[in-house]
Amino acid sequence: MSVRNGLLALLASQEMYGAQLRSEFDARTGGQWPLNIGQVYTTLGRLERDGLVEGAGAADDEGRIPYRLTEAGRGEVDSWWAQAVPRDVTPRNELAIKLALAVTMPGVDVRSLVSTQRTATMRHLRELNRSKPRRTPGAPSAPTPDELVLESLIFADEAELRWLDYVEERLARG
Repeated sequence: MSVRNGLLALLASQEMYGAQLRSEFDARTGGQWPLNIGQVYTTLGRLERDGLVEGAGAADDEGRIPYRLTEAGRGEVDSWWAQAVPRDVTPRNELAIKLALAVTMPGVDVRSLVSTQRTATMRHLRELNRSKPRRTPGAPSAPTPDELVLESLIFADEAELRWLDYVEERLARG
């Protein structure tokens, strides 16, 4: 997840101060990846340093300074929208790392690790499915941002369960 690009995209719609950016980010991603306010302001500082955002005026009564995109920032957002998310850098997957190490360590019960993870993933998947909004059958509507994020998490859990099946099968074959 690129906090940097997310904040730039939000600023493309209107000027905002840090707490607004945090709130908007959380609201538009279904609260699945909450941002720390310090992370928001650190990122804004870097974006300002890089000439992508600038202060949009004086501080308000509470000392908050709104930020806006510069022309370079707008170009950065436009470029981000136009490009596919790169797949050349694989994000670290803690479970894959844990199991890769476990199969090389003496005394680690890998089957138990897989079973424990399967139970946790299935529990999480059930929670996600329970939180899905109910739609009226046949009623066409565009998905909400919350629904898109939720479905992404559901698909990720389903893929993890398939991968755990594969790991169990490989362990059984020895």
